[in-house]
Amino acid sequence: MIEAAMIWNEPNNKSHWDPELDPDWSRFARMGRIAGEAIGAEAPGLTRVLGGISPIDPNFVSNMIGQGLFDQLDAVAVHGFPLDWNLWPIDGWPQKIDEITAVTDLPVWVSEVGASSFGADEVQEFGLHRTAELLIGRVPRIHWYSLFDLPQ
Repeated sequence: MIEAAMIWNEPNNKSHWDPELDPDWSRFARMGRIAGEAIGAEAPGLTRVLGGISPIDPNFVSNMIGQGLFDQLDAVAVHGFPLDWNLWPIDGWPQKIDEITAVTDLPVWVSEVGASSFGADEVQEFGLHRTAELLIGRVPRIHWYSLFDLPQ
């Protein structure tokens, strides 16, 4: 059963959207509005989620709100890998979630989170447990990216 439709993936990340072609994200916002409208028309009641933003950026969210994209959304997702990719500590999760909830009333989902398995098992185990402690009860959805690193 399909529970939600995610619109794009990491739209504010240069690896997934080109800010040189769309510096104010107006093209993205328009595409997202059209997608949200289409999803709503085809599947009323299906949760429409803005694809996980990475980096977690309240200014990007405010920009999308200002461009009307959030009128077609039911939730916003974020991605975070503080033990591996991000420049903030794992204990920064509550602050990162609060930064987004400060600018929108939509529920915040964590649609990608994880810890690399290339090092000591204890580090990954710590990451899993600490992430759960910090996020369970704070956000309605948490999706662990993978228990094992992707093959090379």
